[in-house]
Amino acid sequence: MTLAEQIFFILEIIGTIAFAVSGAVLAVKKEADIFGVLFLGIITAVGGGVLRDIMLGELPPHIFTDGIYVLVASIAALTVFLFAKIYSDKYIVSEQKIDKVNNVFDALGLGVFSVYGMIVGMDAGYGENAFFIIFLGMTTGIGGGIIRDTLVKDMPFVLRKRIYAIASLAGCFICYSLNILGFGKLASAFIGMLTVFMLRMLATRYKWNLPRIKAKK
Repeated sequence: MTLAEQIFFILEIIGTIAFAVSGAVLAVKKEADIFGVLFLGIITAVGGGVLRDIMLGELPPHIFTDGIYVLVASIAALTVFLFAKIYSDKYIVSEQKIDKVNNVFDALGLGVFSVYGMIVGMDAGYGENAFFIIFLGMTTGIGGGIIRDTLVKDMPFVLRKRIYAIASLAGCFICYSLNILGFGKLASAFIGMLTVFMLRMLATRYKWNLPRIKAKK
């Protein structure tokens, strides 16, 4: 494994943990049992990757041939469950603070998986198809969250709040553009991830939202 491959593997593990925590926190909030917390944590972490592999024709998806991602997601989700269970009183009282921390984890996971999805697509030989690569990156980044929200009967976060998909698209576009301009895969990836993360943080801080029509009450 080359140095670049090792770095991307570490980033993928970080993204897996981040999204698993995000999914598990929502599951606890929805009062799911331990299986529900684990399942939502895992599906949030690996759902986007599964969609990516299906789009690339990689069957079965990698999570079924390399158990490290499900294992890491399971440990992260279980940790959230145990923390919420053992410190239930403090957990409930600190729900707003936990939501803020969870938002950081979610933004981190979005950045990592959006860019990594692009890298996988380019390595698979589709680097000249900009539309496909950028769409693939966005799908990898937002796919798990959409599945998670659908399972708990929420309007997917990506469709209603804080320029979620737009942040993913912007990071993917910048990463792809820099890579084409010869900045190198690693440098382009880090700048793309940072773009996604910062846009999500700024959108949360300043409450940026896309225009929408509010129903009259």
